[in-house]
Amino acid sequence: MYTVFLPGLLCDEHIWATQAAALSGVTASSIADLTQDDSVAAMASRTLVDAPPRFVLVALSMGGYVAFEILRQAPERVAALALFDTSAAPDSVARAEQRRRGLASLKVGRFAGVTNRLLPDLIHHSLVSGPIGEDLKAMAARVGGEAFARQQQAILNRPDSRPLLPTLSIPTLVVVGGSDVLTPPTDALEIHLGIRTSEFLVLRDCGHLPPLEKPEPTTDVLRSFVAKTKASPS
Repeated sequence: MYTVFLPGLLCDEHIWATQAAALSGVTASSIADLTQDDSVAAMASRTLVDAPPRFVLVALSMGGYVAFEILRQAPERVAALALFDTSAAPDSVARAEQRRRGLASLKVGRFAGVTNRLLPDLIHHSLVSGPIGEDLKAMAARVGGEAFARQQQAILNRPDSRPLLPTLSIPTLVVVGGSDVLTPPTDALEIHLGIRTSEFLVLRDCGHLPPLEKPEPTTDVLRSFVAKTKASPS
């Protein structure tokens, strides 16, 4: 079975590189580029063009919004779904306004990327001052301001995916960092309760980015999930 990895906001292929490499003996894979488009529909369409006829979908954060769109556009192509630190609901009014302010600031100033002030919102506090924080800042700088603006526009205009959840019957894994403040465990639990075929896992001492913060546990849970998917009849 082939696996397609979907990165999050301000993430490139590096976010899933450890897992893709570690699972190479279990599954062929690719990491989608979600930096080129300004809607989740276009991101999903681009991913589907490059993907094989059937695949396992593994998504983080914004990638989860794209995963839900892929399931609207081509549900028959997704064999199984793993969602990390994402939400099926649209932004709250306050969060949407925060994104709009961020987009407006890009027009009058330099793209700041992921700053030291933002790191505690993204990763566990114990990791902020170490190499993972620096790694995250470097990745955001590579993605850059223009792609960030496109991604934020896509997130702002995404549809509500909660009505989709009860229609899904594929094997699904829902994982969340126990210390995630951006898409907290309550958001993940809502997805789990909405998809009757889902499993739910909370990673302790982890924030919003398990592939970077907890690479080995993330790899282990994905290895088990993909192996079970391969063993199940299609």
